[in-house]
Amino acid sequence: MTRGAQIGEAASANGLVAKVAGSVGALPQKQWDALAGGGNPFVSHAFLHALEQSGSVGPGTGWQSTPIIIENEAGELLAAMPAFLKGHSQGEYVFDHAWADAYQRAGGEYYPKLQIAAPFTPATGPRLLMRDPIYAVPLLRAAEQLCEANGFSSAHATFVEPDQLPLFEKAGWMRRSDIQFHWENRGYASFDDFLAVLASRKRKAVRKERAAAQSGVDIIHLIGDDIKEHHWDAFWMFYQDTGARKWGQPYLTREAFTMMGRAMGDQIILMLALDNGEPIAGALNFAGKAALYGRYWGCSRDKRFLHFELCYYQAIDVAIERGLPRVEAGAQGGHKLARGYEPVQTWSAHWIADPGFRDAVAEFLERERRGVAMDQTVLDRRTPFKKGRTDYPRPDGP
Repeated sequence: MTRGAQIGEAASANGLVAKVAGSVGALPQKQWDALAGGGNPFVSHAFLHALEQSGSVGPGTGWQSTPIIIENEAGELLAAMPAFLKGHSQGEYVFDHAWADAYQRAGGEYYPKLQIAAPFTPATGPRLLMRDPIYAVPLLRAAEQLCEANGFSSAHATFVEPDQLPLFEKAGWMRRSDIQFHWENRGYASFDDFLAVLASRKRKAVRKERAAAQSGVDIIHLIGDDIKEHHWDAFWMFYQDTGARKWGQPYLTREAFTMMGRAMGDQIILMLALDNGEPIAGALNFAGKAALYGRYWGCSRDKRFLHFELCYYQAIDVAIERGLPRVEAGAQGGHKLARGYEPVQTWSAHWIADPGFRDAVAEFLERERRGVAMDQTVLDRRTPFKKGRTDYPRPDGP
């Protein structure tokens, strides 16, 4: 694959050229961020460049930064997608290991594949960054041509913003769904205001959990310049411990936290639990325009319910204080349900090069979507809200 090269004959038309850039960092920050819109921190130039610059993506990681861009004759960015060549299926949170195994048993090479995503980040956001939706088809065709020209098996856009999913489907990409648990802010003035809509037993349970978690510790929120290197050092130890237990090794390097703190500290909320001034646990959050995103958590010693307090209840406090519409507290986690987080479908889109394999995947996805819809119906019935209320509209999916 040639970096900076035009992608196929169809990529050059009407004075527009589709290219593969060497990195997000090599592209103009103002132009990239103008396309990204500024609402989602994980597609910002600062976040993606920090991952590149810190070595969290790049050689040896299985994530090769491969942003696809469309330029006009003057070299101005008109559209872009954060894309990566993947040598494995780690760090995506939309699992296709079974697809890879099946393809390779049939004699194919599943890797490398093209991943359109915010690395290591199961948070919904735009995947097609555009001045105008007319660039959606050229962007997606460029991704397909890149795969075809280099023999890549497939392309996958994960945690796609629902408004963009029809653009993928119109281009013939296959839709996939899963379930996360999000907290929805329905105009609550305080945490107690939120608790008032829970069933009595659930309300009492949450209060007991918060009291137990807060007992004997001080919880602080650090933002921007208040986050010092010794705070990152402490959180890095928490992050390493959690990462080693969950997926074998942490994805982010220590340098990534410093770089993100410097470049986008006003969007970061680092929550620490202190015991006599010593950090014993922490949770890292990013604030967007429409959501608070809980990303990483860890601790140096166990304290009952502290995980729920830092990751879920403190996040609700912040969302209410800032007037944010929702909290996305990461992937999976049915235990969030009892704590006021509701089941919401998330979406991904997939393009498979081989027609026979594409048909097999399409059949699998149809069955899987029916199962996910049934799961959501069951989970909806288990929410902790008072029964009989009608003012809780479900977030509609595509």
